[in-house]
Amino acid sequence: VQLVESGGGLVQPGGSLKLSCAASGFSFNSFTANWHRQPPGKDRELVATITDFGRSTAYADSVEGRFTITRDNAKNTVYLQMNSLKPDDTAVYYCNARGLWGQGTQVTVSS
Repeated sequence: VQLVESGGGLVQPGGSLKLSCAASGFSFNSFTANWHRQPPGKDRELVATITDFGRSTAYADSVEGRFTITRDNAKNTVYLQMNSLKPDDTAVYYCNARGLWGQGTQVTVSS
């Protein structure tokens, strides 16, 4: 039973990245999934949420219009498409579902 994130990296301001979170060991399509992030020296914050079958999503004000959360239940995977990235988006990004957390993936936005 685990979540594994991937897709982080270094990107220039204005660039894009797509994060993935693969679930295994449980019925992923029964649960809401979330992306959180923890910037350096700050608390973890909720970034985006998607309901079990993807009919409803919600975003933090800071990423609304720039980030998109989607899921593919056939692949047990949730995604976070991040566009127009800013230095303030630099953080470790975590996915969360069913009370489980992944190990995180680092996103660094810098020129």
